[in-house]
Amino acid sequence: MDRSSHPMTVAMITHAAPGDTFWDTIRKGAEAAAAEDNVKLVYASDANGPNQSNLVQNAIDQKVDGIAVTLAKPDAMKAVVAKAEQAGIPVVGFNTGVQDWKEQGLLEYFGQDESIAGEAFGRRLNEAGAKHTVCVIMEQGQVALEARCAGVKKTFEGKTDILYVNGTDMPSVKSTIIAKLKQDSSIDCVTTLGAPFAMTAIQSIADAGTKTKLATFDLNKDAVGAIKSGKIQWAVDQQPYLQGYLSVDSLWLYRTNGNYSGGGEAPVLTGPAFVDKSNVDKVAQFAAKGTR
Repeated sequence: MDRSSHPMTVAMITHAAPGDTFWDTIRKGAEAAAAEDNVKLVYASDANGPNQSNLVQNAIDQKVDGIAVTLAKPDAMKAVVAKAEQAGIPVVGFNTGVQDWKEQGLLEYFGQDESIAGEAFGRRLNEAGAKHTVCVIMEQGQVALEARCAGVKKTFEGKTDILYVNGTDMPSVKSTIIAKLKQDSSIDCVTTLGAPFAMTAIQSIADAGTKTKLATFDLNKDAVGAIKSGKIQWAVDQQPYLQGYLSVDSLWLYRTNGNYSGGGEAPVLTGPAFVDKSNVDKVAQFAAKGTR
């Protein structure tokens, strides 16, 4: 199959907040697939659900050949996703929306089941001997983040507190975590839901003067270094590069060969995979390139 003979335009529309480096990795994966498949990639993002919906409508109006979308606020996306499908534009989901993609009629889904990931995290806390964790959610109401903490709470045998912070204001995140740690000295592990927030939590723990441990969801180059140094106990890697790559490549495959992974019934899981001191060196070289 000659990929160069099948030009197409794919819109990737996410709920990324400004400054969240996690999405740089997803975008790198998407761009790699687009380059290989000779696909024109149009990327846009907005953390606000209605605004993200408007971006999908813009893509429909531009008559793109495929849309890859996150469903962090599924209710806000439902109507516009239906419009895309009515317009004959194939839509795949990734990263968030594992509970909603089938109901909304998406072709495929690429990501981790956040409930399963949270439950695995909770069991890991038990193995580590933790007794009290605070799960830091940087965007209230975002289904994937809420599911992670709910999963932790389900399997963790100790006490789980939920702490909401403003993820777009890192100084505020830092001070809010410090205040929580100073308020309750029984917290022996902070659980963060993104690598940049883990790096901020390291500062919070130091400034609070506690010996609280730290573990996180998601990975980046800085977090890899912190795992090596022991400042982060482990990270759950959902492989965002893979999510971006597969989302774009799957739309190319659907257009050129009628393929769709999972048969429209099952998601393609990209995580959870735990990264700790025992295996961090294996992913460090890729993290240094910004692809893990």
